[in-house]
Amino acid sequence: MEKITGLAELIDRHTGTDGSFDTALPRVGIIRSSARTEPIHTLYEPSLCIVAQGRKRAVIGDSVHVYDAAHYLVVGVDLPVIGAVVEASANRPYLCLRLQLDRSLLAEMLPAVHGRLPESPAAGVSATTPELIDAATRMLRLLDTPDDAEVLAPLIEREILYRLIRGPQGALLRQIANGESRLNQIGRAIDFVRKNFSEPFAIDHLASVAGMSASSFYEHFKTVMAMSPLQFRTQLRLQEARRLMVTEGLSAAEAGFRVGYDSPSQFSRDYVRVHNVPPRRDIERMRASAG
Repeated sequence: MEKITGLAELIDRHTGTDGSFDTALPRVGIIRSSARTEPIHTLYEPSLCIVAQGRKRAVIGDSVHVYDAAHYLVVGVDLPVIGAVVEASANRPYLCLRLQLDRSLLAEMLPAVHGRLPESPAAGVSATTPELIDAATRMLRLLDTPDDAEVLAPLIEREILYRLIRGPQGALLRQIANGESRLNQIGRAIDFVRKNFSEPFAIDHLASVAGMSASSFYEHFKTVMAMSPLQFRTQLRLQEARRLMVTEGLSAAEAGFRVGYDSPSQFSRDYVRVHNVPPRRDIERMRASAG
């Protein structure tokens, strides 16, 4: 408990205000929220999230992951997530350390993997250990001694990855490291959809990008992502449409057309299905809460 308190104090001191912040340490970010939040649609990159205080819920397709000071989250590929801070207050804000996962570094740490690895979902939650908290705390302390960071930060990062590899999410870490794992095959298709989500595509083409048969690709995509390829594309389209309406003032019809919808009514139906409210009402609510 003392170790997690020390990590919380470091995150709180180096944020100072609510938000998500990069740090001077490579791939290390810190997050603070002094209140519970509404569900927010966002994209998680391959990363480790260690919560020092509070609790967060992440909905990925059909799966719900809750992580807190006793549990860490690992994400293996770019994933559309509906995230909400569900436990936080002004006196005890939500505090989190995020480490982006470097596949090349993981590959250096792991011996060559031959044959197929056991398939696992692209995200998982496991119990946080004192050793993992200790390493994360020592990593953030380097923000106070920047002259030491260049030498010590890479060593501590390797220690954190080592703890993950030896833990319950080890299979997921091995899949990230292995460029020919099912996870990374699906990752190639994910990258294609991210870059082309406003364009029509066929499952056969996505399967060829992944280097798999169409039937095998569809099955493995749903296993890894907890959603179908078309559901994934819809999530990306709606995230971008929401951004366009909020930041550029586009109408729902204009935003829907920009992200690939031919029919405003279909865009509105998908929007209500995912966000539970029509586009205009959702954007009005967001602007009111921001103002």
